[in-house]
Amino acid sequence: MSEPWIVENTVSDQELTDTLQEHGFAIVREALAPEQLALLYDELDQHFAQAEYCEGLFYGKTTKRFGRVLSKSQQAQQLVLNRFALQPARAILGQSCEDIQLNLTQAIEISPGSLSQAPHRDQDIWLGAAHPGEMMLNAMWALDDFTRENGATLVWPGTHRRPDMQIPDTDGVAAVMPAGSLCLFLGSTIHNGGANWSDRPRRGLVMSYCLGWLKPCENPWLSYPPEVARDFAPELARLIGYRQDCPSLNNVDGRCPSELLYREQPRPAFVDKLSEEQIAMIEQFNEMQLAYNSKAA
Repeated sequence: MSEPWIVENTVSDQELTDTLQEHGFAIVREALAPEQLALLYDELDQHFAQAEYCEGLFYGKTTKRFGRVLSKSQQAQQLVLNRFALQPARAILGQSCEDIQLNLTQAIEISPGSLSQAPHRDQDIWLGAAHPGEMMLNAMWALDDFTRENGATLVWPGTHRRPDMQIPDTDGVAAVMPAGSLCLFLGSTIHNGGANWSDRPRRGLVMSYCLGWLKPCENPWLSYPPEVARDFAPELARLIGYRQDCPSLNNVDGRCPSELLYREQPRPAFVDKLSEEQIAMIEQFNEMQLAYNSKAA
């Protein structure tokens, strides 16, 4: 293939991560088996039918969207853990946090006649965050064939290396891919939803991952309260926030929020969860205190 950002579903995790970091996005063709795609489409079809059109220039008045997708589709739960999305997310984002988290789940249907979105960077939602590395990775799953005519996502390769928001003079690259394929793009990569000049809607499903210490776009605990998340796989529950990071980030009354799910015997509250480096620093400080007090006595 002539496009260097397109890979086949036999690609290794490292090759996919390298491609993504080089171009700011990558397309994995036919990442889903046909039977899995069919089940996913069937689970979401009724929710698309019931969804309302959005309001505003950005979301699009002829575009349907809905969130809380994990409570509406078991197949979507598996997509969050799919290696083509999760492994690059951990490789790129995991360098800057103890663990990554799910930022949002959103199903999108662009109707015929829809204009393209204004080009943007998704990580700009955290306007107050100063971080030198990547903060987000989006995984756009194609539920229908993505074509230039029906509103395929447009991406500007290499813009993840540009600090300014100026749109390049060249046109964005259309993420043309068959249904069941995956388009990954960094939160720092300029992109938009394309215009739909066809006679049929175009459906996609985006799963977004971000640094574990950022506030996620979709509130995970109201979207997936304990009575819902209790049925999720433990790894999925961790990704949506049912975990505690060192030393005490995201605790509930001093305990890990995962204890809300599994009805285990609760541990004592406010038990240290420190890194080895933090333990060593505190032990050194305590030794200094004891030595000082010993001399003073």
